[in-house]
Amino acid sequence: MAKKINSLEDLGGFVFSTNKDFEFDSHSDSQETVANSKQFLEAHLDKKNRGGKIATIIKGFQGTEEDLKILGKTLKTKCGVGGAVKDNEIIIQGNFRDKIIELLKSEGYNIKRVGG
Repeated sequence: MAKKINSLEDLGGFVFSTNKDFEFDSHSDSQETVANSKQFLEAHLDKKNRGGKIATIIKGFQGTEEDLKILGKTLKTKCGVGGAVKDNEIIIQGNFRDKIIELLKSEGYNIKRVGG
């Protein structure tokens, strides 16, 4: 029995067009970075799938991937630790949640502490 298609997402992200004049706009997914004062970020602590080690995770950034990487690099540098930027999240190694909250507040971000 064939699988029923309910939405375009069921096609796996591909859309086919019979319009020969169709031009794909590759910039349609690009979004502008929202001003710092209009950003609402969340600071989480996490140790799942990390071998018991704690990581600070920043979620909720609205903007380009490049700006997210710049912010991640800035936070890693100021905390003096490693980390990564993936899945639209900034992951900082270690428990630096309070320090990161203070750094981001001083830069004008709205950030809240999530979890214990």
